[in-house]
Amino acid sequence: VQLQASGGGLVQAGDSLRLSCTASGRTISRYAMGWFRQAPGKEREFVAAVLWSGGSSYYADSVKGRFTISRDNAKNTVYLQMNSLKPEDTAIYYCAARAGATSSRYREYDYWGQGTQVTVSS
Repeated sequence: VQLQASGGGLVQAGDSLRLSCTASGRTISRYAMGWFRQAPGKEREFVAAVLWSGGSSYYADSVKGRFTISRDNAKNTVYLQMNSLKPEDTAIYYCAARAGATSSRYREYDYWGQGTQVTVSS
């Protein structure tokens, strides 16, 4: 599975962005999908994950209520809608896929996209 993340950019605090992650090479319809982020000098951290069916999702406390993960299996694409962005959301955002259940542990994901930069200015 090859994953391509897009949609990042430079925005102001309070703005919104929608990230997309499109898969190729294999359908992701049976994979749990996750979004992670990594800021300079910090470890990669969990942001959100969604079950293969789209019926169950969960979020890091830091983004709960502001971010929404969704997926369109027909388009082999996962989205991360980010609202009320804050400067501390600045990071490279990565999408990832794993067979089976969702997980917040990045080491449990099998496939990774290349990342897209999100920068939020104050």
